[in-house]
Amino acid sequence: MASGHITIIGGGLGGLIAAIKLKEAGRAFTLFEKNPKVGGTWYENAYPGCACDVPVALYQLSFAPSILWSRFYPQAAEIQAYTEELVERYSLGPDIRLSEGVRSADWDPDSKSWTVVSESGDKMTSRAVIGALGQLNRPALPDIEGRETFKGPAIHTARWDPDVDWTGKRVGIIGSAASAVQAIPELAKTASHLTVFQRSPNWMLPRNDHTISEEMRVLMLSQIEGATRIGSLTRQLLFAQAENLTWQALAWTPEGRAAITRLAKDHLEKHIEDEALRAKLTPDFPIGCKRILVCDDFYSTVQQDHVTLETTGIAKINEAGVETSDGRQHDFDLMVFATGFETSEWNWSVDIRGETQTLKDAWKDGAEAYRGVTVAGFPNLFVLYGPNTNLGHTSITHMMEAQMGYVAQALDRMDDEGIAAIAPNRQTQDEYNLELQRDLAQTVWGDPSCGASWCKTAGGRITQNWPH
Repeated sequence: MASGHITIIGGGLGGLIAAIKLKEAGRAFTLFEKNPKVGGTWYENAYPGCACDVPVALYQLSFAPSILWSRFYPQAAEIQAYTEELVERYSLGPDIRLSEGVRSADWDPDSKSWTVVSESGDKMTSRAVIGALGQLNRPALPDIEGRETFKGPAIHTARWDPDVDWTGKRVGIIGSAASAVQAIPELAKTASHLTVFQRSPNWMLPRNDHTISEEMRVLMLSQIEGATRIGSLTRQLLFAQAENLTWQALAWTPEGRAAITRLAKDHLEKHIEDEALRAKLTPDFPIGCKRILVCDDFYSTVQQDHVTLETTGIAKINEAGVETSDGRQHDFDLMVFATGFETSEWNWSVDIRGETQTLKDAWKDGAEAYRGVTVAGFPNLFVLYGPNTNLGHTSITHMMEAQMGYVAQALDRMDDEGIAAIAPNRQTQDEYNLELQRDLAQTVWGDPSCGASWCKTAGGRITQNWPH
C-alpha cells in the first residue's frame, strides 16, 4: 500500500481517471463531488441535443472501452451513464462522497500536508490534492441590459430545466456556437417559432454522425475484454487524422488553413443556397480562431419557415422579449442563453491556499502551471485539465490520461526517494510558460488577425490552449 491519503476534487472524467489510477496503485483517496451524481459537465449539461463533438472511440478512456454507445458521437446522457459505469467497474463508490463539494484546501508547511474542508464542514488531512474541477462548468450569462426583467422562463443551456416545455412556444435563443448548434435543431422540432440571435457566425465542419448498429455492439461486446483491436485501431486512426490534418489549421500552416477552410466552405455551400443567408453564416475571421463546430443539422434548421436567424445586435432584454438595435421588438414565451462558460478567469469554486497566497491570487493575471499540472508555491497540488492543456482538434480525455500518468510518476518518485513535498520552482515554471507562449504565438490563436476569443485573457494571454 502506497503511503499518504490523497483528495480528489471533482467527479467528472478527470477525477475518475485519477481515482482509477490511484486505486490501481494501491493509494488511499477520497473523491469529493458537489453534484448528486458523477459525470461533471456531462451531468450538468442536459439541454436538448447535448452531445460530445469528439467521436466516441477517441473520447472514451483508452483503458476502459464500453458498449454503452448508441452513436458515433456520444450523447451527454450516455457519457454520464458511462461515468457511473466506471464507478461500478472499478469499485470506486466507497471512496466517493457525492453531493459534497470542497470549500477550501490549505497547505501546512510544517506537516507537509493539505487540510481539506468540505462544504459540510468536515476536515481531512491529505498528502496531496488533485484538482479535477475542469474548465467548462461556470455558465457565462450575457451582459445585456434588462436580462433579469424577462417575465417568462429564461434558462442557460448548462442549467437546463427539464420541466420547461417549449412545445408550441415562441422561443428566443441567444448564441450560435457549440451548445447552441446542438440545441437549436431540437428546439425547432416543436417550437411554434424559434429566433436565433447570432452575434458572429462560426466555421463549421460536417459531423457525419450515425448510429452504432446492434451487430457492431455485439461485436464490441465479444471483444471488450482486452480493449478490442477494432476499437484500438479506430482510435488510432481518428487520433492520427486529428494530429496530421485538423491540427494543421490551428498550427497556422498555409496548406492546413486552406484545406480545413475549404472543407468548412464546402459544407456551408452544400447546405445554404441563398446567398444572403450564406453571407450571414460566413465568418470574417480565420478558421480555428474560435472553436470549430461540428454539426450536420444546424444549416438545414435555420432555413425552416418557422426559424429566424437574427444578426442585428441586441439593444436590451425587456419583460416581453428582446429589443434589437434597430428598434424592433421580438416577443417570446421562453428564452434560452446558449452563451458558453467563463473560461479565462479560472475562478475555481474552491479556496486553495498554498505557501504564501491563494491560487486565485496566483492566477489573477492569467492562470499558468508547469506542464499544466503543478504550480509554483503550491506543493503536492496536481491539476488535471489545467492551464494550457485544452485542445482544439482532438480529445481532452487523452490529455487527462497523460496528465494523470505524470502525477502517478511524481507520487512514485516521492515514495521511492522519501520526498515529502514537490512543486516546480518559480524560475522553471516561468521558463516553461515563456516557451509555451512563444509556441502559441505561432498558432492561429496567437495571430493578430484572430482578435479576442474564449481562450485568451482580456490582456491577450492564452491560458487555455496547448500549442502542439
